[in-house]
Amino acid sequence: MTEIIKNKKEGIDSQRRLWEFVFVAILVLYPLRHIAWGLDLWDTGYGYANFEYMGTQHMDPMWLFSTYLTTAIGHFFSLLPGAGTLIGMNFYTGLSISLLAVLGYYFCTKVLKIPALLVFLGEFTAVSFCWCPTGSFYNYVTYVFYLVSVVCLYLGLARGKKGWLFAAGVALGCNVLSRFSNLPEAAMIVGVWAYGIICWLEARKEIGKSLGQAGETTETAEKIKARKKAAGVKLRKKLLQDTGMCLAGYLTALLVLFGYIQIRYGMDEYVKGILRLFSMTEVATDYTAASMIMGMFDWYFQNLYWEIRMCVFLVVGIVAVGVLELIGSYVRKDTVTKVLRILEWAGSIALAAVMVFWLYRQGFCAREYTNYGAIIWPGVTFLTLTLLVTLWRIFTPSAPKEEKLISGLIFLIVWITSLGSNNKLYPSMNNLFLALPYMYWQFYRFCKYVGSFRWKRITISAMPVKCLLGGFFLLFFVQVGLFGRNFAFAEGTGIQDINAQVTNNETLKGVWMSEERAGWMQGISEYVNERGLAGRDVLIYGQIPALSYYLQMPAAFNPWPDLDSYQSGQLEQDMLKMQERMDADASYRPVVLLEKKYAVYLEAGENALEALQPTEKERGLIVDNPKLLLIGKFMEDYGYEKTFENEKFVIYE
Repeated sequence: MTEIIKNKKEGIDSQRRLWEFVFVAILVLYPLRHIAWGLDLWDTGYGYANFEYMGTQHMDPMWLFSTYLTTAIGHFFSLLPGAGTLIGMNFYTGLSISLLAVLGYYFCTKVLKIPALLVFLGEFTAVSFCWCPTGSFYNYVTYVFYLVSVVCLYLGLARGKKGWLFAAGVALGCNVLSRFSNLPEAAMIVGVWAYGIICWLEARKEIGKSLGQAGETTETAEKIKARKKAAGVKLRKKLLQDTGMCLAGYLTALLVLFGYIQIRYGMDEYVKGILRLFSMTEVATDYTAASMIMGMFDWYFQNLYWEIRMCVFLVVGIVAVGVLELIGSYVRKDTVTKVLRILEWAGSIALAAVMVFWLYRQGFCAREYTNYGAIIWPGVTFLTLTLLVTLWRIFTPSAPKEEKLISGLIFLIVWITSLGSNNKLYPSMNNLFLALPYMYWQFYRFCKYVGSFRWKRITISAMPVKCLLGGFFLLFFVQVGLFGRNFAFAEGTGIQDINAQVTNNETLKGVWMSEERAGWMQGISEYVNERGLAGRDVLIYGQIPALSYYLQMPAAFNPWPDLDSYQSGQLEQDMLKMQERMDADASYRPVVLLEKKYAVYLEAGENALEALQPTEKERGLIVDNPKLLLIGKFMEDYGYEKTFENEKFVIYE
């Protein structure tokens, strides 16, 4: 008998290991599904150009130092086999999402003990939600260090191991060098303090229980008072120790990284770059603290329109089931009770189906999965639900303190991830590698354990809540899954019609894109190949910074000078340095590459508006643009002539 039980257990363990292997393999490979999809002229190539040509010679020092650790990791990737192609770099940076999903999977299954299937579904959904291109690598490096810090905080606090707290501080310190706007993540220290208070309250509760058991006497009361005082002293000591360990790790990481920067560049260069980062809000107003915070709250407020209407469905369901329960309390026949119970389930499921149908019909989510409309409001609803559930579990007296801790950490992740970005709540949607498994787990437990609440003859049933939440989670899972299947980033939106390739550009070898884009790149690549321009410095202007990487032409000083964060005064300084080099070295003459609409404006002169016929948005970007006029004057002074032109790009030499 013992042998049979042992063999059965081994069989179950073997099956569990097999499924774990399958889940992990999918989570490693699934993030790489789109590495050969699309040609993005903005973020992807811009990021890879900075990685390949890392340093102050070809990069804006502000960007170099504000994302130094990310750029250093990206530069290392650029030296690996196959990294000379867009697919190769997409593969290496895409593995960061694989790392996030696998780390989240093992933490949730091995440490939090969430069922493996729920975790897998959560991580699969989180990967599908990753709208941001991996070429914007600073986002994913941020999420990796952030996730590592959360895991270490949990292990350090829940397991009482101080070394993990030091490691959490190191991860948060490294994140400041991954992207300077990650400074708000230092607020994770709130988790340390909150957990200390939770432990203190638990200790006081135990002391109170012992008082009740012993009977309240003057002697006992004095002992209890002394024990409570001792518990307070112990709390303060623990908080100081835990905070000190986190702070020590944080400062250690900063000292090591700043020490390297001091040796390599000098801290004065770092300080200049970061000061420019703070000054950019004068022109890039969407990066002001007020603008970023209001952008987050704006979406939460807008989404109340949908949430209120979903709550109306919920109230209708609760009232309807309550009426059926009331009827059942008066008619106490088994047959009637069974019929009523069937009606309750059928009615709740039907109401959930009606809600989902209504949400689709009213435009809660688009059914075109190559744009953000498919996931914006379902995503914001999910974030709101996460904040509410985590708060509920934090303040539920019966919840274990470890669950309160992870709930609090996830609450902070959802809030903090979007700080430091001008993308509203999109960053939080991109970083749900703990929140999604956690929420699927909480929904599963709610369905399994929560029943009805009775007061006299009135019953508040959880049945319609379960069905309506189930309807929303099903809608959410389908929307995000289809979005992940179809969406690939290009210039802030999704790629469509990927049915052509470029045949004369090694960097873009094997990449699928639209026929129009393939035509653009085929033409300019042919010209660059014929003229042997690869390796030549280039001055790029327009919404085409990625061409520095795609054509293998390092930027003369910044691949994306038309960004608002790169002020016209800085462009003037950098161009002056470039001109001084040109005057000193006759062989140095950067190529000028403009997006065609900017070239048309410069060439048309007085007839510019008639020739270009700009839209209202283009008028603000092109007409009387001081940066563009500065480049035009430079080309005129140095005798540049147009040598190549197609539908999208113009080259001057």
